[in-house]
Amino acid sequence: MEELEKLYVQLVGSQADTTQALPSLSGSGRRYFRLLGKKNMIGVCGTSAEENNAFIYVSGHFRGKGLPVPEVYGCSDDKLFYLQEDLGDTTLFDTIETGRQRGFFNEDNRRLLHQTISLLPSFQVSGAQGLDFSQCYPQPVFDSRTVMWDLNYFKYCFLKTAGLEFLENRLEDDYEKMCKILLQERSLTFLYRDFQARNVMLKEGKPYFIDFQGGRKGPVYYDVASFLWQAKANYPQTLRAELLNSYITALRAWMPVDEKDFLAHLRHFVLFRILQTLGAYGFRGYFEGKTHFIESIPFALNNLRELLEDDFVEYPYLCELLRKLTEFKQPIKPTDLEIKIISFAYKMGIPEDTSGNGGGFVFDCRAITNPGKYEQFKALTGLDVPVIRFLEEESEATSFLQNVNKLVDASVERYLTRGFTSLMVCFGCTGGQHRSVYCAQQLAEHLLKKYKVKINLLHREQNITIIRK
Repeated sequence: MEELEKLYVQLVGSQADTTQALPSLSGSGRRYFRLLGKKNMIGVCGTSAEENNAFIYVSGHFRGKGLPVPEVYGCSDDKLFYLQEDLGDTTLFDTIETGRQRGFFNEDNRRLLHQTISLLPSFQVSGAQGLDFSQCYPQPVFDSRTVMWDLNYFKYCFLKTAGLEFLENRLEDDYEKMCKILLQERSLTFLYRDFQARNVMLKEGKPYFIDFQGGRKGPVYYDVASFLWQAKANYPQTLRAELLNSYITALRAWMPVDEKDFLAHLRHFVLFRILQTLGAYGFRGYFEGKTHFIESIPFALNNLRELLEDDFVEYPYLCELLRKLTEFKQPIKPTDLEIKIISFAYKMGIPEDTSGNGGGFVFDCRAITNPGKYEQFKALTGLDVPVIRFLEEESEATSFLQNVNKLVDASVERYLTRGFTSLMVCFGCTGGQHRSVYCAQQLAEHLLKKYKVKINLLHREQNITIIRK
């Protein structure tokens, strides 16, 4: 960071007022900082001078072509540090978040997606013209070595970690077939390599493109597959088809396109890209412990499942393995997750979350028939057998808890996957004696049987605390 601040002074003539570290969700070791002052800039600290040089060179070349990429203002002599234009914090991926979650993209989202993918051919064709590909990192061209690197990345970092038995000789035979098919077309275009919504910044409503330092000479299909089949983008098939049509229309401004032939080639690149990303998710998630990569695995497997609805006759053994793989369930690893479950009386107030996370689930049990209205249960609680029997046989408690379990289970599994450490679940009723106590106790037993978690159970109004693992 000190090197970036020195570079800022050299470029601006004064010190930055503040320097803020920015989160990095990329797979590389680059670190990002925002330097605020007379001129706001983004500082990049990289671990590879060659990789940094590739970005600096390609960025300058693209800007010379009038393409929307950040300007690089300056770099250190060793190329390990550089300062670039601050495009803000809004990515296309974040902007379409609601659509990604719901599977429905509004008109503004769709407009941005169409605008973005329609710009891709300009990078691929115009951007390649006059580009010195020897400056690219780590390879100047998409070749057989690149293909086999990525296929083996998938084999060693994902397929083997999934515990799936396979015959390597037969798998390698299909790998060789795929390599030949992918390299049939020797293209002079620029292959962006990591073209996805996360790498598109929105500034004043217009898309700007970042993270192209891994680009090289290669066919156009790879980037289309990267964008439209990005795992967590969750594009519906109808929207994907619309965006593909926009891309082909834009590409025709640069070269003739036979749509049937294009789609036939694209399909192989979609499969290849999904395998490459699964390898990356396996390595970055399971080996490096970066949980946001693990979260993307189910989405990638879903893309793979859809793709395999039509067979790849060229790769029979690979497809056999991949179909088994789509049944793969991510292992839930033990974590330090503590689930605090509380029963309470509404008249005494909803419990506060002391973990600092801002609360969790609060379930209202008052719609369940109240045992407290019956004389024989008034001195008992939801822990006593007569009350338990009444609630299970004479009330709505069982169906209520079935719904609660589904909701809580979904969150517990996500919390375990993401490495979270605290979750609170509260059950409230009129007196905090019967219904809420019973429900809290039942949920605790359910979670202890299903997950390796710590349960901190508190029946607040009964002054009972139980801690179990």
